[in-house]
Amino acid sequence: MNERINRLIEQAGLEYNFDPMVWLKYEKLVELAVLECSDICINENVSNLDLKVMRESGKFTVQDLATKSCGENLAKLIKERFGL
Repeated sequence: MNERINRLIEQAGLEYNFDPMVWLKYEKLVELAVLECSDICINENVSNLDLKVMRESGKFTVQDLATKSCGENLAKLIKERFGL
């Protein structure tokens, strides 16, 4: 797993002195949290745009596309930072 995830787990006060399977579960928890955050970047309405209407109509303004692109880029950066 990504070294950054391991450092975060250690910063949370969890030491690697127990069952490796438990450690893997902590890594999985962090991975799921990161994926949830990246999903928010892509799928949540953070700019007051009506994403449902945009998806259904297929019509996007320049601002809509920029916002969508920004969310996708943020999601990609978050995943890359944590090695996912």
